[in-house]
Amino acid sequence: MFKKLVAIEPVGLISSAEKELHSFAEEVIMYQDMPLTDEEVAKRIGDADAVLLSYTSRITKEALEKCPNVKYIGMCCSLYSPESANVDIRYANSRGIVVKGVRDYGDEGVVEYVVSELVRCLHGFGQEPWDGMAREITGLKVGIIGLGTSGGMIADALKFFGAEITYYSRTEKEYAKDKGYQYLPLKEVLSRSEVVCCCLNKNTVLLYEEEFEALGNKKILFNTGLSPAWEEKPFMEWLGGDNLCYCDTLGALGSRELLDHPNVRCMQVSTGRTRQAFVRLSEKVIANILEYNRGSDVL
Repeated sequence: MFKKLVAIEPVGLISSAEKELHSFAEEVIMYQDMPLTDEEVAKRIGDADAVLLSYTSRITKEALEKCPNVKYIGMCCSLYSPESANVDIRYANSRGIVVKGVRDYGDEGVVEYVVSELVRCLHGFGQEPWDGMAREITGLKVGIIGLGTSGGMIADALKFFGAEITYYSRTEKEYAKDKGYQYLPLKEVLSRSEVVCCCLNKNTVLLYEEEFEALGNKKILFNTGLSPAWEEKPFMEWLGGDNLCYCDTLGALGSRELLDHPNVRCMQVSTGRTRQAFVRLSEKVIANILEYNRGSDVL
C-alpha cells in the first residue's frame, strides 16, 4: 500500500474510482484546483510516494527533485511519448519512478464532433452551405493526417457516410489497405483532399509553408490534437484565403487572438470529455495502479 497518494489537481475520476483510491493508500489527498508553479507542485506532492495529475498541470524535473519519496506517477490523461508528456518521464525513470498514462478514452466524442461540424458546414445548418448548395459527405475527398486510434475512428465514421479516404502516417497500415484507405505522401494527401483532419500527438508539427501550398485554397482543416499541427506564420497566410479551420479547444488552435478570425471555428470545449469518457478514464487509471501493484514491492 502507498503511504500517501496525492492528486495535485482535479483529475476527472468518477466518484466510485476516487473512493477506490483509498484502498491503495493510507492517506489520499485530492486537490480541487490547479497548481500554478513548480514550487506549488512540489509543495502539494510533499512526502507522497504516489502522485496523480491530469493534462492541465506539469511535473518537471525541478519539482520532482524536491520530492524524494515519489515512486509512482499516474497521468490521468493521454500518454503517447516522453516528448509530448506533461511529466518529465526521462528524469522520473532515471530515479526509478514508474510513470503510467492512459490512451483512447475520449476518442468517441471527438469523432462525433468532426462529423457534427462537417455536416453543419456542408449542409449549411445555421450558416451558408460550404459549396453554395447543400451537399452530403458522400463522395467527399477526406485526408487523415495521423492514422492512430482517433484518426482511424474518424476515417471509419466518414467512410460510413461515403467519403473517399486517403491518409498519411509514419507507416502504412495494413488494416487501412483492407478498408480501402489509400496511403499517400503528405503533400499528395493535402492537395487531393477537400477536407483534412490532423490527428497528431501533442507537440507534433507537420504543416509548414510547403504543406500549406500543397493544401491550397477552398479547403476545410480539422485539428483534433492537443496542440497546433502547423507552423503559425504559413497557417495564418492560409487562413486568409477561402478556407476554414475547426478546432475544439484553444490548445489545438494555439493562439487566443485567432478566436475572432472569421475563418476559424473554435468551440473552446474539449469534445472528448464526455460522461462516458470519464468512466473509461477512471477504469484505465485504476487498472494502471493495479498493474503497478502486481509488479511492485512497494504495495
